Amino acid sequence: MGRSTDMGVRRFGAVNWLGTWTLARREVLRFMNVWSQTIMGPLVNAGLFLLIFTIAIGPGRGDVMGMPFMVFLAPGILTMTVIQNAFANTSSSIASAKVGGNIVDTLMPPLSAAELLVGYIAGAVARGMIVAVVITLGAMLFIGMPMTYPIWALGFVLLGSILMGALGMVAAVFANKFDQLSAISNFLVTPLAFLSGTFYSIEALPPFLQTLCHWNPFFYIIDGVRFGTLGVSDSSPWVGLGVVLIWSAAVLGIVWYWLKTGYRMKA
Repeated sequence: MGRSTDMGVRRFGAVNWLGTWTLARREVLRFMNVWSQTIMGPLVNAGLFLLIFTIAIGPGRGDVMGMPFMVFLAPGILTMTVIQNAFANTSSSIASAKVGGNIVDTLMPPLSAAELLVGYIAGAVARGMIVAVVITLGAMLFIGMPMTYPIWALGFVLLGSILMGALGMVAAVFANKFDQLSAISNFLVTPLAFLSGTFYSIEALPPFLQTLCHWNPFFYIIDGVRFGTLGVSDSSPWVGLGVVLIWSAAVLGIVWYWLKTGYRMKA
């Protein structure tokens, strides 16, 4: 579809709804075609994390924030899995297109920077939400995880998927090879997720490390989901909501500008 047909496909306030929907659908089908890796894989990994931690330290750990350790652990593992999958969806999609040299197939159609952004983020959100639903149902069924404030939990999962999808696009823009993308994931995303209260309450940390955690947006995503499921948290969910919204808006703005200017997209 060439630029000459631009006005012919745009409707409803000059938005290319068809093109945006097509891109979003492509991103969803991309991970659904390998659902055993993208859906079942995270469920198995989350179950293994719960099992190993419970066997290793669960019986002697006692309650955490008034909750059995296994129940306390579940929202952290759920959120960690969601943000890792949302990040992987956009980063792998764009990096694969860049390395394969077919990124032009996405950039050439009459899609604005905002429409490209929405299409890619929709795929990340869909993957994150499906993973969240599967793990939540498993946790509620097998360990009795409650759902105290479902709207809060849903909101933080949604915002976390948006933020991580945008960060995945940032990583893919900078990465010209898959090993560079793996390095970003292994040395930045995974440590930040692990060191943000996934497996513990940050009240157990020294004051200096607690302060560092409060600068980590992953902490607020995990803490917000924990509040939505268990009704307990290390910080105010309203503060967390504000922090995640600000981070999401900032990263989305950066990615939108890069898409608009074509920054490193063909590198």
